[in-house]
Amino acid sequence: MTRSTQLHTTFLSFSSQHPRRSSHHCVASAAYAAEPRLSKGAVVSKKTPSPSPFRKMSKVDDKNDLWRMNQAKFEPSIWGDFFLSYSNPLAYSNSQESMEERAEYLKKEVAKLIVNSRTDSLSEKLHLLDVLERLCLDHLFEEEIDAVLDEISNADVSDCELHTVALWFYLLRKHRHRVSPDVFLKFRDEDGIFEAEDARDLLSLYNAAHLMTHGERILDEAISFTKRQLRSLMPKVVEGSIAHDINCALEIPLPRRVRIYEAKYFMSTYEKGASVNEIIMELAMLSYNIMQIHHQQELKIITRWWKDLQLQTRLTFARDRVVECYFWIAGVYFEPCYSRGRIILTKVLAIVSILDDIYDVYGSPDECEQFTKCIESWDPKMGCYLPELLRFAFEKILDTYQNIDDELLLEEKYRMSYLKNFTIDLVRAYNKEVKWREEGYIPGTIDEHLQVSARSGMDDIASKDCFDWVCSVPKIVESLCIILRLSDDLKSYERERLTSHVASTIDSCMKEHNISIEMAREKIHLLIEESWKDFNGEWLDSGNNQPIQLMERIFNLTRTMEFFYKKDDAYTNGHTVKDNIYSLFVEPVMMT
Repeated sequence: MTRSTQLHTTFLSFSSQHPRRSSHHCVASAAYAAEPRLSKGAVVSKKTPSPSPFRKMSKVDDKNDLWRMNQAKFEPSIWGDFFLSYSNPLAYSNSQESMEERAEYLKKEVAKLIVNSRTDSLSEKLHLLDVLERLCLDHLFEEEIDAVLDEISNADVSDCELHTVALWFYLLRKHRHRVSPDVFLKFRDEDGIFEAEDARDLLSLYNAAHLMTHGERILDEAISFTKRQLRSLMPKVVEGSIAHDINCALEIPLPRRVRIYEAKYFMSTYEKGASVNEIIMELAMLSYNIMQIHHQQELKIITRWWKDLQLQTRLTFARDRVVECYFWIAGVYFEPCYSRGRIILTKVLAIVSILDDIYDVYGSPDECEQFTKCIESWDPKMGCYLPELLRFAFEKILDTYQNIDDELLLEEKYRMSYLKNFTIDLVRAYNKEVKWREEGYIPGTIDEHLQVSARSGMDDIASKDCFDWVCSVPKIVESLCIILRLSDDLKSYERERLTSHVASTIDSCMKEHNISIEMAREKIHLLIEESWKDFNGEWLDSGNNQPIQLMERIFNLTRTMEFFYKKDDAYTNGHTVKDNIYSLFVEPVMMT
């Protein structure tokens, strides 16, 4: 998905509340259903839109219709109404109330384990915290985990092995403790070359080093060294889980991976390991299945809303990706208590996707100009001046925002003004890109391009101050926007260059430096890594006093972008993430 980051980041704060320590809420039990039948992908309808009243000459109509015919046709949704009828087999065979009661008991037992770990060795403490985080259980034990982290932050690691030091560094930086990378100096020889051969040591150092900031040369060197060593080790590694972990890390380093997408696989490897704790394992399985039932119920609500909205049947030129939108949001807010935030954010993201396609593949320059004026006015009466399909879209957008407003409590109503203002800013940026496309204009530098495209590509914990902070586009938000914009351009460039499309940052890079596509791609990759250093630096900034819950959502959003755009434009190409969605939302963890 393109160009929605700033709006998306601002609306992160619509989550209903901070996750409570007991966050398993009741959801109506569902009946057993057979394995889903997913759509294979039919041909998208090519219905010709009604002519715009702004265009008087038939030759202009012909020109616009020809332009539309030459645009990309997106595949239909592979999910359709699936979640309206799907029922979770576990909810049928087990009382959800008994599942939640058991989970509450296990939580108390795990909390005792964390408290008692203070007498354990440093490596044992780190292993426990790492397991809880990779199983996505850490949100249930925030106070206990923070106490352990505070205790180990000043630990002497001078006599520890590389794996322990790297895990210590990784966990502390992940929790915003700015520990020094000098702890890795002792693992280099007199020539400054790292001395490490063990696969686990190399992998731990590789992952830890990706939390680096600017000026930390030793971590840059660590990444180069470990990447080279891990690649050479891959053909020799026999043990399954470490081979999988190396392969995944080389694709996306652990700090940048979406934890909830990874949790089920880690359960399977942890369960088979020699150090498995049965209490933690059972809690992880129960929590995952309870969370999945919540997500299924929310997807039923979202699917019903989307179907009733009729955008996917009327606006056949646009991507029908509401389930993918929810999957994206679940990577940012996975905890059960964030139900309202997930539903609202999914609606907003689905609307932004429609706006993106209106400006990208449907509207003529005149139509986009008029549509922008309608959004700026936020006046339903202005819709009468639009062509039929754009008028329909405009009305549905206003209806959706009004419904969101109706869901907010009185003291939350101020949030809608932020959403409206950012939507207006978004379509203005979209419209500027339409003008670039029409003029065949290529921004002369990447910076010039990002001034427009990165911004357009952009609970109770969220006070007005939080909204104002995000609206000021602080460095961490700017870095997030740049990572999205550049990552999207890398994956969508080949597809978009085959159609009439606005120049990308790759085009600007080629023009600015007079270089080939391949060299431009390499420069874009380097810019993404520099933006990650910016992001990490802001993440570790002790002067940033924004709520940790808001900061974590921004980090999670950046992780989801890395996932969606690392190999392909996975949002547009729904088949790319079909198995991930099925695993997360449909297939429960079978209790042993």
